[in-house]
Parts: sequence; structure tokens; C-alpha cells
Amino acid sequence: MLEIVMVLAIVAMVIGGAVAMMVYSSSERQLRRASVDIEVMAKRARTIALLQQKPYAIVFMPGKIRLMPLAETTGVEDSLSSSRGSTRSSHSAEKPSEDDQPSPSAAAQQPVYDEIPVNSDMTLNVRRWASDKWLPMDERRPQIWRFDPEGLCEPISVRLVYEESWIEDTFNPLTASIADSATEFK
Repeated sequence: MLEIVMVLAIVAMVIGGAVAMMVYSSSERQLRRASVDIEVMAKRARTIALLQQKPYAIVFMPGKIRLMPLAETTGVEDSLSSSRGSTRSSHSAEKPSEDDQPSPSAAAQQPVYDEIPVNSDMTLNVRRWASDKWLPMDERRPQIWRFDPEGLCEPISVRLVYEESWIEDTFNPLTASIADSATEFK
């Protein structure tokens, strides 16, 4: 009787481990993390565009996804750090007076930049609204996703492929959140 209980316990542990591996694979974890990061950045871009009343953009490039003001997307090949450097104050090292301090509303109008690195083994494609064609990431022609000050964004779909698994997210143009998602994990 003891042998049967031991065998059943070992079988239960093996099956439990196999089920856990099937439920949450490495590729699924990588794809879901990237999908959530893109959704969070999209919601942030929409919020910033509304608050600052300036159009913002998410720029999809090989190896990275950037958030920046739409007016600066013409020079997306410039480094993000040089873009940030242009917003720094040129005051001397002396302690600034109260008059030199930016007001809270002026600080809220400062351009916002962010960047998400994309795993080099992951492929990212964008599909524009009313199109059947998935556009690949290209350094010479980055894909730009626009967020207007009225709170609307361009309706797009993003496809992430990692190893043999993929996830496709279609974003809602009113909320910048994922409206529909299709997945296949292997």
C-alpha cells in the first residue's frame, strides 16, 4: 500500500510540474510583458497629450519603442539623450532664486520622453487601420503612432512574435487600451 501512495505522489508532482510549464512558458511571459509595456506607454501618451494639449507619438523602431512629442519625430534617428538634453536649464551653478523656479504648470508642460527596449529575438509589426498589411520595423522608416490632444489615437494593431509564439493586440482609438487580443503560444 505504501508503494502505491509513493508512486501516486511522484506521478502527481510530475504532472503538476508539466502543467505549470505548459501554462506559463518563457515565450508567453516575454510576449505578455512586451504587450503590457506597450499598452502602458500608449495610455501614458494619451494622458500626456490630453494634459499638455500637444500631440504625442509612439515611434516603433527596430530594438526600441519611444514616446516623444509628435513635433520631434522628424529626427527620430537622433539619440533620446540628445533630445532630453535640449530641455535642460542653462542656469549657472549658483542657487536659483525663487523667480527662476519654474511654476508647477510650466513643469507640467515639459516634454516627456520614454523608451522601451525590445528583445532582439522578438519581431514587432504594426498594422494600420483599414489595412491587411503588417508593416515591419525599419530604421529608415519608423512607424509612428499618433496621440492627439483631443484624447484620440490612431487605431492600430501591434503583432509581437517571439520564437514560435505570437500575440496580436488591437488598440481602442478612444482609450488607447487593448480592445482585442489574439495569441498563440507554443
